[in-house]
Amino acid sequence: MTRGLFLTTAIVAALSLTACKKPPSTTDASSTTTTSSANPGQTPPVNAAQDATAAAVGQTSAATLGSHDTGAFVSNASQSDMYEIQAGQMAEQKAKSADVKAFGKMMVTEHTAMTNQMKPLITAAGQKPATALDQRRQGMLDNLKAAGAADFDKTYIDQQVAAHDEALTLMKGYADSGSDAGLKGGAAKAVPKVQAHLDRAKALQAEVSGGAAAPPKT
Repeated sequence: MTRGLFLTTAIVAALSLTACKKPPSTTDASSTTTTSSANPGQTPPVNAAQDATAAAVGQTSAATLGSHDTGAFVSNASQSDMYEIQAGQMAEQKAKSADVKAFGKMMVTEHTAMTNQMKPLITAAGQKPATALDQRRQGMLDNLKAAGAADFDKTYIDQQVAAHDEALTLMKGYADSGSDAGLKGGAAKAVPKVQAHLDRAKALQAEVSGGAAAPPKT
């Protein structure tokens, strides 16, 4: 079991580096592929591929270490909220869709509240929340910042579906298998809120991708 856990950790670490590794900047004037001045050398397909890899890494981490190790849970939960707040602030400023802007604003408000609800539970468990994003999540924010006006909304919402799917796995996993009673209760309380966020993000994903319109907000 221990060996398997170490192998899983090594895989996650390796994939994290792959997800966030940026190729060197290119200045080939003959290239017809659009690059972003905010993220030189990167193209939307490359950034999308990195986000997809980051999502897979996040799911692995949430389903393994995060589901039962208190330190890993606290680190991931606090970083999840940090990422959501910063991405939501970006969406409030850059999104074209009024619904996406509203979703970003809701993420800032509700993940700030979730952070505040978790703080005393984290302290009582003898843990400390993360103070900065890891390379994987920072890479996602960098890719979001680099997204052009035409594809910002889709990039944001695609990231949101993946991030909330990961957060739901994390919260459900620790609520079921965690060792600290207070944090288990906090995780269980967060599950329906994260599920609601995921459901709304999926509805918006269909909307910004040209599918069925998102249901009205309640």
